[in-house]
Amino acid sequence: MRKEKTKVKKEKFETLKNVFFAVKILHECAPGHVLSRIVTMFGFWFFTGFVQEIWFLKSILEIIENGGSFQKFIGVVVIFALAGLFGKALHLGFDYIIGVKFKVFYKNLNKKIFDKAVSVDMACFENPEFYDKYKRATEVITDDHYDMFAYYFATLFAGGLTGIFIVAYVVTIDPKILAILLFILPVVVAQALKGKTEVKKDKEMTLHKRSKAYVKRIIYLKEYSKDMRTSSVFDVLHSRYREAVENNQAIIKKYGYKIAFFETIAGFFGQALPVATAYGYATFRYAVKRNLALADFSVIMTAMSNLRDVVNDLGNALSILKKEALYFGNLRDFLNYKSKIVSGTKVAGELEKIEFKNVSFTYPGEEKESIKNLNLVFNKGETTAIVGQNGAGKTTFVKLLLRFYDPQEGVILYNGVDLREYDLASLRQRFATVFQDYKVFALSVAENVLCKEVETEKDALTVKTALKNSGADSFVEKLPQKENTVLTREFDETGVGLSGGEQQKIAAARMFAKNYELAILDEPSSALDPIAEYKMYESLIEATKEKTVIYISHRLSSAVLSDKIYVFGDGSVQESGTHGELMNKNGIYAEMFTLQASSYKNDEGGVNEI
Repeated sequence: MRKEKTKVKKEKFETLKNVFFAVKILHECAPGHVLSRIVTMFGFWFFTGFVQEIWFLKSILEIIENGGSFQKFIGVVVIFALAGLFGKALHLGFDYIIGVKFKVFYKNLNKKIFDKAVSVDMACFENPEFYDKYKRATEVITDDHYDMFAYYFATLFAGGLTGIFIVAYVVTIDPKILAILLFILPVVVAQALKGKTEVKKDKEMTLHKRSKAYVKRIIYLKEYSKDMRTSSVFDVLHSRYREAVENNQAIIKKYGYKIAFFETIAGFFGQALPVATAYGYATFRYAVKRNLALADFSVIMTAMSNLRDVVNDLGNALSILKKEALYFGNLRDFLNYKSKIVSGTKVAGELEKIEFKNVSFTYPGEEKESIKNLNLVFNKGETTAIVGQNGAGKTTFVKLLLRFYDPQEGVILYNGVDLREYDLASLRQRFATVFQDYKVFALSVAENVLCKEVETEKDALTVKTALKNSGADSFVEKLPQKENTVLTREFDETGVGLSGGEQQKIAAARMFAKNYELAILDEPSSALDPIAEYKMYESLIEATKEKTVIYISHRLSSAVLSDKIYVFGDGSVQESGTHGELMNKNGIYAEMFTLQASSYKNDEGGVNEI
């Protein structure tokens, strides 16, 4: 029981923290927006719910009842009309402000999310739990949760203030009405319980919603279209989709009865009971006791009806705010995430040597080490090949070198200093990397290469030189607008689609457009055939003269042309040396090279150079 109470208190505290965070982020991204909402809604509610339907009605009826003059009647109407015009002007003015702030909020919050997304650890994007949190954080923008929160937060204040005015006014007519208003209190409890139940329902539905979203998304993605049409995988996916829909239907049914029950309780105590009691009491005083004026009788009847609507809206606002606070909680967790890869303060100077000393690393959640007691040295100006089968630890080595992760044991030294002591930006600026999972963007060829807009003749020359060094110039020259041609048809119908090998060369050109100390090429030729691969390596070696280069591949074309070779296996170095030395050892490398060379035999039985 104590644990349950503690859990409830914790949930309430978290909800309050999320609400305060939501208000804070709204203010930071669009100062004055929440206040504008509150003023607008209060002006509307106060005018319609109190001035128009209660005060004006009472004033008119009192004039009629007391035989007031026509001039007095006109005076009240004029005051009412002016109040109405003022209220309308206020509403329109703040509506405009809200519209402007709305756009400002989206712009600023998007920037916050984007800035955070590019600064969090790379490990986060390989962690499904964190990635889900990131996706849910973006829902604050994409699914109008911000607008819902702002609206109902303003409703809470505007409705509350209007309700206080109505109650205070009615109590001046007859204090006993206050006792009848106590019937309304269970509405708040019922709405809170309803909101809690809906939160549970939404949590249970989350996984199935993600399954539905996944199926809906990949059906429209180009990279899945071929498999969809040449296999029966769509039937399996459709089955998963149908299963997710059925599971959510069962969850809705499970909680539907409870939600309906709480809505019934709220309706009874919020509408039927207090309104009927107040109407009966006012009618008794007016018709039987005859000690209630017609104006006061009408005010009580109208006020109770309006108050009923206010209380129901407040209960609903509380329920929805609790739900919306969850989404802002995801955003809070995402924006407050503290990176484990912390930047140092030293500025990385010109590269002289990189050394791995007794480095071991295990991915979070894994038991098997990906890197085991790794010892490597890379000297300035050397070309090094790291080879090995898939899963040998080659790509993990790159992630450690770029500080996407830090090793659990050992140290990585740049010019004799621990990588962790360097400023991350200055360190990574010294490296130029071509990843095996290369990507091109829906931008022009030049922008893909330069990673910014071409602004000067020097920029344009840099692009041309980089394309030539990567071997991409031969096909770029044939494109409709050459290096100004837009890649992909994502946003431009005249865009061009490139083959895998062509895309890889564009990715390699990015490296040559950068002023780097160390080039890291992780499977840079995976989309090329063996002959094209060998030619690409010749071009790369020519273009990277006097640079320090690390080739990473399970194919050995790069190894033949390298100064030094490390053979990876099971996360550690199995062999090292030059191509000749390793072939003479007749070990792992020699066996790999012989097997690969045999697959490139020509029709006459000779062996093509690799």
